[in-house]
Amino acid sequence: MDKKDKQQLSEIDICDLFITPAIKDAGWDQMQQIRREVTLTPGPVVVRGNMSARNKKKKKFADYVLSWEPGIPLAVVEAKDNNYTVSHGIQQALGYAEILEVPCAFSSNGDAFASHNKVPGTGEDIETQFALETFPPLETLWQRYKQFRGIEDKSEDLVVQPYHLDSSGKEPRYYQVEAINRTVEAVAKEERGHPTIISVHNRE
Repeated sequence: MDKKDKQQLSEIDICDLFITPAIKDAGWDQMQQIRREVTLTPGPVVVRGNMSARNKKKKKFADYVLSWEPGIPLAVVEAKDNNYTVSHGIQQALGYAEILEVPCAFSSNGDAFASHNKVPGTGEDIETQFALETFPPLETLWQRYKQFRGIEDKSEDLVVQPYHLDSSGKEPRYYQVEAINRTVEAVAKEERGHPTIISVHNRE
């Protein structure tokens, strides 16, 4: 596809035709590890007289949240249509990465990826750009996450223990997930080899 035709595509088209396939080709499971349009803030409550409602326009949506497994986010990807530069969405992605407290933020316009890595290794740059075909695999971002969060290899089994959902079946909000993960990580630094069960009560 030539550049002119690509610039006619919508952001959703760019995601479906270029970004999602590139992430999947790097070994990410679309059903378990790739989430699209993830709400990160519920939006403020707007009060008018005796009426109140959430202002949905103030909600923040991450185009992609990539997870080790459900409940353990590792990175954020912000998508833009091809009329923008590759790195145009990186500041937005960084904002979402701060909310989720993850080390990796990416942006893409369908031509390539821009990356910001808060835990660069020896010889690695904090900010880089790379081809669609070279998106980092799951294990690479998991190792960055562990380094960023101070998770030791011997604590990994405890940290990834699945938590118990209550009978409502509702998925925890991102800040509840973060509270759970921080609690488990704190326990992991104190204990070794003792499974922990945490119950999540999600109420509107």
